Amino acid sequence: MIPFFPLLGAVINGVVGRQLPRQIVHWLACSTVFMSFLVSLYYATCRLPGLEEGHVLKNTVFTWLAVGNLHAEAAFLFDHLSMVMALVVSGVSFLIHVYSVGYMHGDPRYSTYFCYLNLFAGAMLMLVLGANLPIMFIGWEGVGLCSYLLIGFWFEEEEKASAGKKAFIVNRIGDFGFLVAIFSVFYFLGELDFISLRVAVEHGAADTLKAGWFDIGSFGTPMIVTVICLCFFLGATGKSAQLPLYVWLPDAMAGPTPVSALIHAATMVTAGVYMVARLNFLYVLSPAACMVVAGVGGITALYSATIAITQNDIKKVLAYSTVSQLGYMFVGVGVMAYSAGIFHLMTHAFFKALLFLGAGSVIHAMSGEMDMRKMGGLKKYMPYTYWTFLIATIAICGIPPFSGFFSKDEILWKAWAHEYRVIWALCWVGAGITAFYMFRLVFMTFHGECRADEETKQHIHESPASMTAPLVILGALSLIGGWVGVPALLGGANRIERFLEPVFEAATPVLAKFSHHSHAQEWLFVALSVGIAAAGITLAWYMYSAKPELPEKAAKAVQPLYNLSLNKYFVDEIYDATVINPIVKTSDFFLWRFFDVWIIDGTVNGMGRLFRDVLSQGLRRIQTGVVNSYAVYFLLGVLLILGYMLWPF
Repeated sequence: MIPFFPLLGAVINGVVGRQLPRQIVHWLACSTVFMSFLVSLYYATCRLPGLEEGHVLKNTVFTWLAVGNLHAEAAFLFDHLSMVMALVVSGVSFLIHVYSVGYMHGDPRYSTYFCYLNLFAGAMLMLVLGANLPIMFIGWEGVGLCSYLLIGFWFEEEEKASAGKKAFIVNRIGDFGFLVAIFSVFYFLGELDFISLRVAVEHGAADTLKAGWFDIGSFGTPMIVTVICLCFFLGATGKSAQLPLYVWLPDAMAGPTPVSALIHAATMVTAGVYMVARLNFLYVLSPAACMVVAGVGGITALYSATIAITQNDIKKVLAYSTVSQLGYMFVGVGVMAYSAGIFHLMTHAFFKALLFLGAGSVIHAMSGEMDMRKMGGLKKYMPYTYWTFLIATIAICGIPPFSGFFSKDEILWKAWAHEYRVIWALCWVGAGITAFYMFRLVFMTFHGECRADEETKQHIHESPASMTAPLVILGALSLIGGWVGVPALLGGANRIERFLEPVFEAATPVLAKFSHHSHAQEWLFVALSVGIAAAGITLAWYMYSAKPELPEKAAKAVQPLYNLSLNKYFVDEIYDATVINPIVKTSDFFLWRFFDVWIIDGTVNGMGRLFRDVLSQGLRRIQTGVVNSYAVYFLLGVLLILGYMLWPF
């Protein structure tokens, strides 16, 4: 029922939405997602706690595929991990749906928008609740399709249509790796169900396995398991926008702002993190693959943060912030601190959804303006937006007691404790840069003098209640949402880590090797984490509030580096020159002008000319219509037949 409700809303709005009043359209869309949240909450509070230890809720709806040894069921799994994801996805999606009522009120394709939004939520819920890899892949492709539809929603503009296509095409690269990994897992283990796969791996030393399975020992060799894990991670780099497949995510800002919030906070981009966490029992077999995951995450976290510091589009800053925060999540799951990675996924959903919806509120008030250089002084016009946006900014900077502190600090500490020292350094520097560019955004947007033109100033106003109410709720979650993960160091019990422990018990023996550290050392790293964030905030205040003329001077002083960051390291241009243009030219010259025109068309047209010019034209010459000629042909035919019959062989 959890994925069913949003899918039902998508079908109704997609089929008859244009004939319905707008109030019914958005009530239907919002209520179906809210029903998913209520059902998730019911199972989380009433059904899951009552199960015996080690048991989970699994519902097999029907047998989907049964071919030879392949038995794929349309089945859904509700355990501690999928519970967290279902609550986050349905809860945050509901708030974004409500926010969309005010933001999209004048759009002519209102029902289509909510149809796509419902479809997006339903696909993501199917992804996180799927009990096997094929069902997960259906949801995986579903959110990919919806990203294309929603990013390019205003497809009348070339830029927005191209952004949708870019997201769709880049994700296909990652999906190829995902499919190869699925095929490989089935080849070596003969199963695709998560529970069966986990049992197979955990009992791999047994002498006998289920009939038709390969010896788990061959599967557990480093090369095979590493290749499979890296193929899964390739899929994750596409969906979760990590190097080198991150380039679609900044362009995804072309869609409506609520779509940006939905993609960046609760759905799609977190799918890759969830997939790695769900397959933790495979990744613990390959330290090499885990190192790649953590390394890519750490580099991405720092790399994208250095781009965000020079962007002037408010949504582009938040987009690169998302890429950076996803890097932290991959560091968490890469160092096998899976609970910390999922914890940051949850808190990030709260404050990043709030940041995007707050940015949407600003854009709405500024009549569509997104350049922060034309903003400023909005604090007095938009108090609800300002204070909630400030809460989310403090949370993402990792300042206690806001939610981001507990999850980000846990990842940094685990990276150091597990002896990933270089990765810790990358993330630590990235945390300072995050604090700088986020408060740069706050000071440029809400403080100082308003730099908008006079006509825009006259229309600046606080957003309606349908938009500010979700901001307030998300603001509260950004403040207290991290308290479920307060570590023992700070007098807590880290409830989320203990709650998720049954799902990640495969990593427990590995983590036990790195659990012996003094409280003094932990306090030191808490101080380092908060200190670098405070330094970034102070620098942003000094440059963009106390000395607003300083940024321009600093940019001139380091002009080459500034231009490099401002132009996003020219990665898009490099991809155009090395990948896209060669493929286009190859397709144009070789595949079209040579292979298509000469080989394919040439073969087909050549056969046509053969029958037309040689056979047909030759035969039609004897069809003269003259009886005497036909008599001669008849006589010649008779003579040839008689000659053949009488010839002595």
